[in-house]
Amino acid sequence: MRSRKHSLPRKINPVQLEIFKSLFHAIAEEMGATLKRTAFSPNIKERRDYSCAIFDDRGDMVAQGDHMPVHLGSMPLSVKAAIENREIGPGDMVILNDPYKGGTHLPDLTLVSGVFSQRKLLFYVASRAHQSDIGGMSPGSMPLAEEIYQEGLRIPPAKLMSNGTINRDIWEIILANVRTPDEREGDLSAMIGANRTGERRLREIVSKYGWNEVSRYVAAILDYTERMTRQAISQIHNGIYEAEDFLDDDGITNKPIAIRVKIAVKEDLAVVDFSGSDPQTAGSVNAVYAITASVVFYVFRTLVGFPIPSNAGGMRPLRIIAPEGTIVNARPPAAVCGGNVETSQRIVDVLYKCLAQAMPDRIPAASQGTMNNLEMAWWRRRCSRAAISHQSSTDGPLRAAQVRTLRVERRRSWRAGREPYRSK
Repeated sequence: MRSRKHSLPRKINPVQLEIFKSLFHAIAEEMGATLKRTAFSPNIKERRDYSCAIFDDRGDMVAQGDHMPVHLGSMPLSVKAAIENREIGPGDMVILNDPYKGGTHLPDLTLVSGVFSQRKLLFYVASRAHQSDIGGMSPGSMPLAEEIYQEGLRIPPAKLMSNGTINRDIWEIILANVRTPDEREGDLSAMIGANRTGERRLREIVSKYGWNEVSRYVAAILDYTERMTRQAISQIHNGIYEAEDFLDDDGITNKPIAIRVKIAVKEDLAVVDFSGSDPQTAGSVNAVYAITASVVFYVFRTLVGFPIPSNAGGMRPLRIIAPEGTIVNARPPAAVCGGNVETSQRIVDVLYKCLAQAMPDRIPAASQGTMNNLEMAWWRRRCSRAAISHQSSTDGPLRAAQVRTLRVERRRSWRAGREPYRSK
């Protein structure tokens, strides 16, 4: 009898579960506070376009701070890509922004590092921040492009730090390809600091409670979020619901672009099928799979009537079908910078339109389906600089009102030839 009792799993204490939920969320929030307070650019300090999150040793998200909803489902894909493509040891940090490896669009840099105790892997932590410039054909790296190569520097998973030492080759390649290297250096340093904060706090928790206890409640938190999400889905009447909406155009042609979705609900499971959506476009409004996954996660999370942790458990009852080569799952080398800020909003509207058929009393009216991005550039003769203003404001769900302004150092090449950003 004694051996049988010891073989049974220990009961989860609901009070302790709440404590660990709050602890992990607080760590992600502290990572974000570190990033915001130490970053150089207004885009991070004031516009707060960043996210920080904690992942278990398999790369499943445990907690994310209350930062950017559009990063909910995409951060885990970036972490999985980092784990699969690079061996991450103590003191290592992997950087990436490739939209086709879990990224969203090129300005969003992601930094992933492991949390170790005596060389045993415990967790991963990750920070993501929108850089004011990451190169490309126009300042701000949000151009009207026809392929991803025009949008900026594309970084596959690469080690920015090895054994606690910055890889100067990678560091200098990044700074050599942006218009504001000093600002980028400051923001990258802030991201390193955010990851270090998360690593330190997680080791403190393991030291206090012990690894066995911590790992047990990590699994319990994921299961809790899964149960709450399943409960929310079970409140939707079983059936198949369909909807469609359109983007006005892709900036290259005048043809409207259809986003079509079919949601099949059965008991506590939902299949979200985007088959029938239009093919990827010539312009830069294409969304990669990570964007679509984030939006689906966001919409179903809003169906839960009370706060729950943002983690991998919430995706377990959901199956997403997004055919490759469509507007919701573009293939390279499609341009994608606008998919993160425009198409994401319209996908939210289509999903809500679909769900409104099943639960009209719970679903809000559609937003305007855009973030109203406005980017301006002009030449300032008096101080020999180009100035760039990027503003985005929206009543849409994925972002609050945002404004950012940045300056770009005068490029030596602008003196010799045509000055493309000079105002008349």
